[in-house]
Amino acid sequence: MRFHALALAACLVLPGLAIFEDDAYHVDYHHALVGLPKHDTTFFQQPYAGSKASLLYTLSQKQVIAAVNPKDGALVWRQRLSGQRGMLRAGEEQDTVVSATGDSITAWSASDGRLAWEARMNGATVEDLEILEQEDGITNVDSKDAIILLGGGSPSVRRLDGKTGRVKWVYTDTSGDIPFQVSTSPTTVYYISLHTPILGGSKLKVTSLSPITGKKLDQYTLSSEGEIQSREHILFAGANTAAPLLAWTDKSNKVLKVNIIGTKGVSTFAPPSTDVVEKIILHAPNRVNSLAHFLVEYQTTAGHSAEIYHVDLKKNTISKAYSLPELGGKGTFTTTTSDANVYFTRITKDELTVVSSASHGILGRWPIKGLPSLAAAHPVHGVSEVVVKSGSASAVRSAVLFSNGQWVLVRNGEVAWQRPEFLSDTVSAVWAELPEEEALAHELEVEGHQNVFAAYIHRVKRHVRDLEHFPAWLQNIPNQILSNLLGKSQENAIGDIQHDTFGFHKLVVVATEPGRLAALDVGSRGKLLWNIDLQQYAPEATFVRPSLKASRGYVEVKDEGFEGSLLVNTTTGGLLSPKDIDLQPPVTSDAQTFVAFDLVDGELKGFFGTDYSSDPVWTFNPPDGEKIVNFASRPVKDPVASIGKVLGDRRVLYKYLNPNLVLVTAVLKSTHTASFYLLDSASGELLHAISHHDVDVSRPIPSTFSENWFSYSLTIDSTSDPASRGYQLVVAELFESDIPDDRGPLGASSNSSTLQPSSATGDVAKPYVLSQTYQIAEEISHMTVTQTKQGITSRELLVTLPSSNAIVGIPRHIIDPRRPVGRDPTTSEATEGLTKYTPFIFIDPKWHLNHKYEVIGIKGVITSESGLESTSLVFAYGQDIFGTRVAPSFAFDVLGKGFNKVQMLLTVAALFVGVLFVAPLVGRKQINSLWTM
Repeated sequence: MRFHALALAACLVLPGLAIFEDDAYHVDYHHALVGLPKHDTTFFQQPYAGSKASLLYTLSQKQVIAAVNPKDGALVWRQRLSGQRGMLRAGEEQDTVVSATGDSITAWSASDGRLAWEARMNGATVEDLEILEQEDGITNVDSKDAIILLGGGSPSVRRLDGKTGRVKWVYTDTSGDIPFQVSTSPTTVYYISLHTPILGGSKLKVTSLSPITGKKLDQYTLSSEGEIQSREHILFAGANTAAPLLAWTDKSNKVLKVNIIGTKGVSTFAPPSTDVVEKIILHAPNRVNSLAHFLVEYQTTAGHSAEIYHVDLKKNTISKAYSLPELGGKGTFTTTTSDANVYFTRITKDELTVVSSASHGILGRWPIKGLPSLAAAHPVHGVSEVVVKSGSASAVRSAVLFSNGQWVLVRNGEVAWQRPEFLSDTVSAVWAELPEEEALAHELEVEGHQNVFAAYIHRVKRHVRDLEHFPAWLQNIPNQILSNLLGKSQENAIGDIQHDTFGFHKLVVVATEPGRLAALDVGSRGKLLWNIDLQQYAPEATFVRPSLKASRGYVEVKDEGFEGSLLVNTTTGGLLSPKDIDLQPPVTSDAQTFVAFDLVDGELKGFFGTDYSSDPVWTFNPPDGEKIVNFASRPVKDPVASIGKVLGDRRVLYKYLNPNLVLVTAVLKSTHTASFYLLDSASGELLHAISHHDVDVSRPIPSTFSENWFSYSLTIDSTSDPASRGYQLVVAELFESDIPDDRGPLGASSNSSTLQPSSATGDVAKPYVLSQTYQIAEEISHMTVTQTKQGITSRELLVTLPSSNAIVGIPRHIIDPRRPVGRDPTTSEATEGLTKYTPFIFIDPKWHLNHKYEVIGIKGVITSESGLESTSLVFAYGQDIFGTRVAPSFAFDVLGKGFNKVQMLLTVAALFVGVLFVAPLVGRKQINSLWTM
């Protein structure tokens, strides 16, 4: 018996595995997102000179540079930038792309994203970045320099060496004008700024600079103060010879004015439509050898149209070539250059058409197919590559951003891939039950609140209704048997939502910061099921950070930008009204159903029900001017398999299991103090308090609560001593008493009050808290705990490490506060699996849930039970989307994928056949032995 106990202890202290090797890339999924691509920083480009294929480059609104394979939408590489406004440029036939944000200019290898060089501008802000394609009419081949425009106290234009980033020359503007953009030509660098007269408005000032020395050659001002009231009125400022244009419009979009950079003349054009023009967009080529042709797009309330213009650089004139008719609905245009020819692609949700800038004849037309998920969306902007042979467009591929946040590549009218980039703005997520499970749970709840006879009648009627599915069930039996033999999970589809035997297919409903709501099937590798804009349900609302709460069959959406809430069907994404559903919560014994709490005006307050407008039942305000920054409570579903912890000597430490516990985090910046208060949310009573000093309160202080233990993480302040900076993980466990087999002061009580848990016995009814602190190597930004159906499986603490772009599952026994300090464990403690306390926790690589995936920008991790007690579902959201399944106590209730079911059946069959043949022989031998006696 002792040997078996020691063997069990040895198993417990083995390093935990976050995921088995054969499960990697099968049970998990990763949406490596970049964010919504920006129009002016998205382009097709060959990664190096002579490359036969091009990559799709973008700098997104999340300040992420990415290279995407146009063939399948796979991410080739990505880099995150800091700052709010970024730029991305690439020179023709170059093996680098150059980015700028804040005061940093960086060159990246175009093929693999490695750093080539970086230049810092000493705190100045980069306002514009362009590539110097030509110098004195000669195209640079080896390395093309970068021209940057810096803002700040003294705006300046600088030329940086394309190989090293070294500054070659500097031009400083001391006029006080606002820097806007730089533009280049074969002989001149143009610095464009906004000059604000005393009477208001803005004038465009153009300063000509020598590309070799940076000295000023000329300067002139365009009369534009009547139209330009802000930077937004400037539609376009060309960066090279192919588009040497400055274009602007007035506030009402009633006039378009275009200037050829380097001249003082201004051409004026009127919109072709009599309808109100909502937006004007100018599309022009960006290749130096392109014809100087451009397209002006006019968007109205009824549709969109376009006009094509030609620029005569010798005569410095602009003339209209032809018009494209107005089409109903919204669309967009893209520009492509092949040799010197310019082609425009018109993209609507129904078709692609290609025209030449030289004439209005349609060179190619493709109806768009395979867009069921984009039926209610329209194109916002895009980029295209066109192949023209014998005067007609033989192929076209367009990377288009749609209004629902999907980035789509359309190849000859067929959708090649979709990237749900809108998910990169996810700020909240919640688990939602599948429709079939929701219906069954509702039926069982009805039966649970009826008398025995009524419940029996209700169940019989339910089984009779289920008989209509009996024929389909019989027909599916062969498929189930075949799937079991092949080791595949049998799935039953209801619409686009998959059901499986083990409960791995669940819905996660996510909300994004701009106010989009979507549902993902976590069992189908995060498949997007539906995607809606909450603005269609609340047109007057402004969504800031939507929060979600799942109920049976619907999700409740709340936001500080509007009053009330929205009820959205979890299956379809449709809007529900309160009369369509039963809003009454299920009847339970937990005090949380009638005492709710929330942070109101800096104080934590408890209310009866969810009516926060009523007088609070209790109020908690931390002392000494501390500010509450966070609070964590026990999950609503937090099953407990055992009310006590069995010790090695068979005695029991009874857990303090209060379903109403909440851990409040408060900070005091002046003293660098973080305090933690344990409250009973039913009564507001303070049960435990602890404070930590020398804490960097500006960093995240995540916390989590599960069963009878809680955990939080701190960053040690390094103001006085930078070498002392570190990160701590604190774990505390609650017991009814510190004495084994003792239930504490309430142990002999026949009943107790949830609202007044210690009214009869005083403070002695508070829990016994056993805590321990561990040093960790990295900062933790978020933490949570795995969940299982019955709570039998050992729990894992899941922490997010932003420095490593990783999610780690720390086994529970590693952070057990009962680990002996300063000594080896006794035989009894070793039997429990306890090991000697060490102040530092080394993050074992096997604990990484994401293994080789790089998950960035994770804001939250949620967990849920599956159909197997051994397995917990994990879903992480933020910049990336990541999901997996974990088995903290190993998969003890399901056969592994390597188990050969066919071989087992053959073995059983062979044994059966052997028994049939051997049985007569044995019987004959027994009879013969009797005759020989």
